[in-house]
Amino acid sequence: MILTVTLNTALDITYRVPSLRPCASHRVSEVTERPGGKGVNVARVLAALGHEVTVTGFAGGPTGRILRDRLAEVPGVLDALVPVSGTTRRTVAVVDGRSGGTTQLNEPGPAVTHAEWSAFQEAYRDLLASASAVALCGSLPPGVPVGAYAGLTRTARAAGVPVLLDTSGAALRRGVAGRPDVLKPNAEELAELTGSHEPLRATQDARRRGAGAVVASLGEEGALAVTPEGRWRAVPPARLRGNPTGAGDSLVAGLLSGLAERLPWPDRLTRAVALSAATVLSPVAGEFDRAAYEELLGRIAVTAEANAA
Repeated sequence: MILTVTLNTALDITYRVPSLRPCASHRVSEVTERPGGKGVNVARVLAALGHEVTVTGFAGGPTGRILRDRLAEVPGVLDALVPVSGTTRRTVAVVDGRSGGTTQLNEPGPAVTHAEWSAFQEAYRDLLASASAVALCGSLPPGVPVGAYAGLTRTARAAGVPVLLDTSGAALRRGVAGRPDVLKPNAEELAELTGSHEPLRATQDARRRGAGAVVASLGEEGALAVTPEGRWRAVPPARLRGNPTGAGDSLVAGLLSGLAERLPWPDRLTRAVALSAATVLSPVAGEFDRAAYEELLGRIAVTAEANAA
């Protein structure tokens, strides 16, 4: 079983409007909602690949009940969310039909009490007993200690379960001290962590801070990995036109499945970048196009990288 942790789950709501204008009333042409938060999105992709996946984190209030109802509809995903007294947040995306752009509004999440945090840690330790790998994903809700991911990483490593960490800001800076097996920042997060905007130099610096391996997602330029076995860059075959929503979460799913299966790094990167690219090409935001994924697997270019000067 692969375990994904989403401490700040969300009900993702998407509104589509013909044209988005500030300070104006809009008629919504389409509304969709689905369970969200980075780890939930990762779990959905893993399940579609055929993995057995368990989702844990927090859920509460009316929004939390809707999220869990929607999650129960996802084949292959087991709900092990821990209840809280607060209400699960919503994220609202407004898609402009004219420009194709998206405006995102993210609520902060429920305040988690000390007792709720303790209950989660106990549930987490129990779940690790049957996990082959764990992903710690996304932002921290109010009340959760900023060093939470470092502690959760150490707990998993003590249980012999490899860890992938995908977060940002202070949670990333503190989390890397827990020595996750894989750290997955994007270019902006990597620069914020290291102060360097040169990807290879920054990725090497991030690994020196404690991660076993660092995989930087670089958008259209694919992914760059610095690992104990070597350094690789994986790039899709051509510039992709489509919606990048969820592409980073699909990349994490590919890396996590490769970690659980102990694939060689070039194979992990090929899978991860193919999934990410297939998500951009999908007609449904946040989902991956399976036919595109199968076709891209043979076309991802993986090349070795020299050390940064």
